[in-house]
Amino acid sequence: MWNDVVDLRDFYGHSLGQVAQRLIRGRLRQMWPNLRGQSLLGLGYATPYLRPFMDEAERVVAVMPAAQGVLHWPQNEPNLVTLADETALPLPDRSMDRVLLVHALECGEQIRPMLREAWRVLADGGRLLVIAPNRSGLWAQLERSPFAMGHPYSAGQLGRLLRATMFTPMQEARALYVPPVKSRMILRAAPAIERLGQRLLPRFAGVVMLEAGKQLYAGTSVREPVKVPARAKLRVVPQPAAREPIGHKTEDHPR
Repeated sequence: MWNDVVDLRDFYGHSLGQVAQRLIRGRLRQMWPNLRGQSLLGLGYATPYLRPFMDEAERVVAVMPAAQGVLHWPQNEPNLVTLADETALPLPDRSMDRVLLVHALECGEQIRPMLREAWRVLADGGRLLVIAPNRSGLWAQLERSPFAMGHPYSAGQLGRLLRATMFTPMQEARALYVPPVKSRMILRAAPAIERLGQRLLPRFAGVVMLEAGKQLYAGTSVREPVKVPARAKLRVVPQPAAREPIGHKTEDHPR
């Protein structure tokens, strides 16, 4: 079941959502340090994580699923968001260099068709990055954020799903070790908690981030059958029966 777009907007408008946004953005920037000259698509509710790339990438667009709803983005600027069916994106084949999925994989009802559609619009050699709730983390257990909605994933499950939809997992990261609480003291200590969690408790992160490349299969050439000219075709010529040598006498056998 998809999160409602208004609930997502409100979450990122409060202190807990802003801390989550900063921590995930930091890991995202480490994985994608430079998108200069590339095109970037955000699918799901990815707009909180697209802003740092707007002045760098050649083109940034966002698609929000019809079941989730859509909001204008960026505020007070020309709109870069469209509402569409996540299994039928309004984009040409191989038109995007990067695709970012946030609040999408855990909510969608047609997961594989959505990933195959992302594969279709991704350019050859492009990259997909999925941010999904970690099934071992607190954020997937406590219903205080959108990351507790839908189906959480382990890193292994996410990798198998991407391989099954023609992607090759390439690098993995984790984020959100701070617990999903509204305590100002804990939220102020979030950067220190994040560094400590990465060293001591990596499997208990709030989200799993997995980058994958578009998998292409090499084709094999098909040879046409060689056409033999009509005059070069073999002809079967009947041979006369062998004659008996002169003087040879055939013996009569009694009946």
